[in-house]
Amino acid sequence: MSTAGGLIFIAMSKGERLHAFDQETGRLLWQTNLPAGGYATPATYEVKGRQYVVIACGGGKMHTKSGDAYVAFALRK
Repeated sequence: MSTAGGLIFIAMSKGERLHAFDQETGRLLWQTNLPAGGYATPATYEVKGRQYVVIACGGGKMHTKSGDAYVAFALRK
C-alpha cells in the first residue's frame, strides 16, 4: 500500500514484520514486529486529521503461527 506522502507499506514476509519504505529511493525507513504474519494488504484511514495504517495479522501461511489481531499505527504529521 502506498500513501500520498511517498511511503510504501509491506508486511508479506515470514519475518512477521510491517515495513515502511521510501517510494522514491526504496530505502527502508521503519519496521516493527507484528503478533503474527501480516499477509493482508495494509489499509489507511484518517480520524480527526491524523492518518493511520492498519493491518490484519492472521498468520498461518508458510508455516508461521496463526493470529487474530488487527494492528494500527499513527503516522507522523
